[in-house]
Amino acid sequence: MATILVRNVDDWVVARLKELAKERGRSMEAEVRALLTDAAKPDENLTGPALIAFLTSGPRPEDDDWDISVPDDYSAPSDPFEEQ
Repeated sequence: MATILVRNVDDWVVARLKELAKERGRSMEAEVRALLTDAAKPDENLTGPALIAFLTSGPRPEDDDWDISVPDDYSAPSDPFEEQ
């Protein structure tokens, strides 16, 4: 998982986040994580072209990310669950 550092947050925002966290019985970090997760979720009514646009809007892997090589002398085990 990634880590995000947010600077220059107004004091009243931090105070409100602490209040919300206390009301919901979780840490402020957990509260912020929940708020960010909710904010990043796609719209429940997202369909058709808007859904396709959302699903394809993320980062694209580079061609090098898909470079899968198998050694020439590789052979699959006859029983993959057998201890070697």
